[in-house]
This record gives sequence, C-alpha cells and structure tokens, in this order.
Amino acid sequence: MSTSVKRRIAAVAVAATVTALAPAATSSAGNEHFEAVGEVAGPGSECDDPNSVFTIELSGGLEGCWYTAGFETTVDTPSGVYQEVGEEWFVGCLVQDGEEIACGTFDTTYRFTAKFTEDGQQHGRCQHPIVKGSGTGDFEGATGRVDFKDNVALGNFDVRGHIGLGR
Repeated sequence: MSTSVKRRIAAVAVAATVTALAPAATSSAGNEHFEAVGEVAGPGSECDDPNSVFTIELSGGLEGCWYTAGFETTVDTPSGVYQEVGEEWFVGCLVQDGEEIACGTFDTTYRFTAKFTEDGQQHGRCQHPIVKGSGTGDFEGATGRVDFKDNVALGNFDVRGHIGLGR
C-alpha cells in the first residue's frame, strides 16, 4: 500500500472517534446554507455501499451518507503536503429546523489537501463542487458546494456549504 493511501486512511480513521451535533440549514438568496458534522462510518453503519472506498456519516444540516468513489490523482510532497482529487456522492437529506427540506442524491468532484508531519495529520480540508446534472429526487438540478474541514483535535469533520435547489 502506498504512503499516500496509508496517510489518507490514517486521516480518515482519526475521525471515527467522536460524534457531535451541528446547526441546521438556513436560506439566503436561493441557496440553502448548512453546517453539519461528519464521522467515519463504522461497522454496522446504515451507510454501507461496497462501491465506496470510505464512507462518512453526516448529521446536522446535511444528514446522510457521503461516499468516496476513489482517488483519481494523489500528490505526496517531501514537505508533508498531501493532495488528492477524486469523485464522491451523497445520499440523504438537507435539514432545516429539524425538518427534511430536500432528499435525494448528488455527485461531487473533490480536492483534498492536508499537511502531515512525523506526529501525524496537522490539518486538512476538502472542497466538493456539486456535479451539474447529477442530482436525483429533490436534488435534481442542484448546484453548490460542500466543504469539509478535518477537525484533527476532535477526530471528525466540520462540514458547511450551500446548495441551490433546482426547484
């Protein structure tokens, strides 16, 4: 197994230890803004898809399963910077004030960047623009972006973004 894959697996494994709640979605200028928390899906999770390289469970303003299809490219520099590009998909709902306002699926591309030292991951983040035309259900025609920030101290992911619903 390559060093870059080992580092990515280690970064994701850190997230398996903590669950937290986050504020729900809010609307502004046709976009639904949201905050959520992600944690790596463990054994017995509802989020189980054999086509996923790894899976994150989301709670808060975006609730459901975040799946990674695979890594298209990776770059691992001598200074400890790691970059990865790939494809992911979401299955679940956008939630506002505790109520589901949109449910379905959408695909994203992503760019992950992190810094590693001999002490492990120092920080990381991921940007996920929604692939035009990929949405199903209430996400048909959806646009927007979902951003993940690795919370290395807590071992989870702070998630925020905006989704324009194609309604």
